[in-house]
Amino acid sequence: MRVGAISLDCAEPAPLGEFWKELLGGEIAFARDDISVVKLDGLLLTAMRVDGYVPPTWPTGPVAKQAHIDVAVDDLDDAVKRAVSLGAVVAIDQPDPPSHRVMIDPAGHPFCLSLASNFDV
Repeated sequence: MRVGAISLDCAEPAPLGEFWKELLGGEIAFARDDISVVKLDGLLLTAMRVDGYVPPTWPTGPVAKQAHIDVAVDDLDDAVKRAVSLGAVVAIDQPDPPSHRVMIDPAGHPFCLSLASNFDV
């Protein structure tokens, strides 16, 4: 077995799909008003419209983060600059900045840019 797709709820699939496509170097494989599918190496990432979508308010507030993606990078500072240039926001809460940087995607989902060496298992 393997993971085939990761789906993110959102209000606007097109811009969220574009964000993840650009950040991860994928391509839009399929898009409609209610879904944008980003094809990555061995994985699909989908942005799916949900009526009444409410973004996470992590780390505080009433709406939990619901999911979390870690993106392996070689240079944290460069990765943060790239993510911000594409529409991400640096999260206020940064529990371990030398190892990873917590970011917020354009739909409000927290994700981490993490040193690739963190995943050497």
